[in-house]
Amino acid sequence: MIDPTAKLSVSRQAIMLGISRGSVYYKPRPVSDADLKLMHRIDKLHMEFPFAGSRMLRGLLVQEGFKVGRLHIATLMKRMGIEALYRKPNTSKPAPGHKIYPYLLRKLPITRPNQVWAMDITYIPMARGFIYLAAVLDWFTRRVLAWRVSITLEADFCIEAVEEALAKHGTPEIFNTDQGSQFTSTDFIKVLAAREVKISMDGKGAWRDNVFIERLWRSIKYEEVYLRAYASVSEARAGIGRYLTFYNTRRPHSSLDGRTPNQAYFNQPMPEAVAA
Repeated sequence: MIDPTAKLSVSRQAIMLGISRGSVYYKPRPVSDADLKLMHRIDKLHMEFPFAGSRMLRGLLVQEGFKVGRLHIATLMKRMGIEALYRKPNTSKPAPGHKIYPYLLRKLPITRPNQVWAMDITYIPMARGFIYLAAVLDWFTRRVLAWRVSITLEADFCIEAVEEALAKHGTPEIFNTDQGSQFTSTDFIKVLAAREVKISMDGKGAWRDNVFIERLWRSIKYEEVYLRAYASVSEARAGIGRYLTFYNTRRPHSSLDGRTPNQAYFNQPMPEAVAA
C-alpha cells in the first residue's frame, strides 16, 4: 500500500490513505489465532457487560468453553485498550511525566454545538487481526467530527483526527478525554493549547463521563463491525467510513428528538412528513 521508493513522501502517502504516519513504520508482532478469537469475544462481552473486569470476563469465557487465565485476559484487555467501566480510585495511569488536567464537565449544562468535544479510542476486530478507531465527537449533537484508524495505540492518529476536526469545524470551548497516554502526550496537548481550548480529563473507567462516546462505539459495533469480517485495514476503513456517514446524516436519535447529528449540529429543522 505504501511505496517507500515513490516520489511522494511516505508521510504524504499515509495522509492520502487515511492512516497514521506512525503505523507505516510499525512492525506488528503476530497474534495467535487463539488470542484473536479471545480478543474478539472479549470485545463483544465488554460491549454487553461494560462493568466486567478480567475476573468476571474469565468466568463468562469459561462458561462458553474457553480455557484461559485471568492474567492472560487482563493482558489482552490492555492490548485492546479496554477496561471495566466503573469508577474506582487510582486507576488512571498516564505516561510518567504527563500532565493531568481537571475534569470540567461536572454539573455543566451542555446546550449547544462546539461547546464540548470528546474523544476516545476503541478496538475494532477484523477477520484476521484488529485495528484501533479514534473519533472526535461533538457532545451536544453526537456528531462525529473526525476519525482515524491505526494498527497501533501511538498518539499520532489521535492528533491527526483532532487537527482535522479543528480545521473543518472551528474550536470548541472544552475538549474532554480520559487520562490515556495518547491524550496526555505533549504533542497532543500542544494542538489544543495552541487554540486555547480548555482541556478536561476524566478518570479511566468513569462511565458517566464517557457515556455518549460509549454509545457511539456500541452503535458502530453492533450496526456495522460485528456484521462484517473485514479482510484488510483498507476494507475496515471503508466500511467504518460508510457507517459514520450514515450515522451523521441519516440515523435519527431519540435524544435529538428524532433528528440526525448533522441536523442538530447545523440547527436544521426536522423534514416534514410526506403524506401517504
